[in-house]
Amino acid sequence: MVIHFCMTGFAMDWSDLRIFLAIAREGTLGAAARKIGQTQPTMGRRLRALETSLGQTLFQRTADGLVLTDEGTAVLRHAERIEDEALALERHLSGAETQLDGLLRLSSSDWFGTVMLSPVIAAFGKRHPKVTVELLTDARLYSLPRREADLVFRIKPFSEPEVISRKLLHIPYALYGKKGSKPPRAGDGNAIRVVTMNAEFADMPDAVWLKRALPNAAIAARSNNRQVQAELCAAGGGFAVLPRPLGDRDRRLVALDIGTVPPGRDTYVGYHRDMKRLARLRALLDLVIERLAG
Repeated sequence: MVIHFCMTGFAMDWSDLRIFLAIAREGTLGAAARKIGQTQPTMGRRLRALETSLGQTLFQRTADGLVLTDEGTAVLRHAERIEDEALALERHLSGAETQLDGLLRLSSSDWFGTVMLSPVIAAFGKRHPKVTVELLTDARLYSLPRREADLVFRIKPFSEPEVISRKLLHIPYALYGKKGSKPPRAGDGNAIRVVTMNAEFADMPDAVWLKRALPNAAIAARSNNRQVQAELCAAGGGFAVLPRPLGDRDRRLVALDIGTVPPGRDTYVGYHRDMKRLARLRALLDLVIERLAG
């Protein structure tokens, strides 16, 4: 099927955009050529023709491959939307409307990705086996406006005007110790050892609460990774404040009552407004809300 488009006065067809998207996703002409069954010289020729017709350089040539320029990134946003519509039309005409395909890039914290999102992604994969979900888990805040991720989960509300977001759920926290531990007391002094956030995240509500609740505790270890904190706690390295969905699933840990409860955190999900009509994103977001917020 040949589909023609007109973007900013330039006529293109779907095959041009398929080539552009393959190169953007694979990073080299050779890998993109293998992906869509073309030869590398053909891919290079078609890319040069596309850049000439648009009057823009879409990729920067580097020793490691091809990297999108700012103009290429702008084209990518629209090309993916066109791809979604073109594929939807193909599915409709072929009677396979329920089949979604393509790539979705998600970003979340380490523990949230492991504990909360992994089961949802697995269920989504069974429903839509042609969609590849890429989950990035680290402390970095990936940018939706710069298209570093398609769907971002984080504990801070989104302030960017081009981002559509919502509060997903509230997550309670608790103080944990190794199984068999007794609740620590503030008067126990330096006999208490704790595992807490590293200095960069020392102002997080749970870290502030821990310091206030056990002011004389010795800091045994610091980490910005909740799963590392849980492992240290389970190994007897010290008490730790953890999200309950993470701590309660670990049989090596026990939640402890010291008469006060650490503050929980809200989790927000956001995506760029240009992605609003992307069918695969909507399908995944609906499942996330159904499983986590329902």
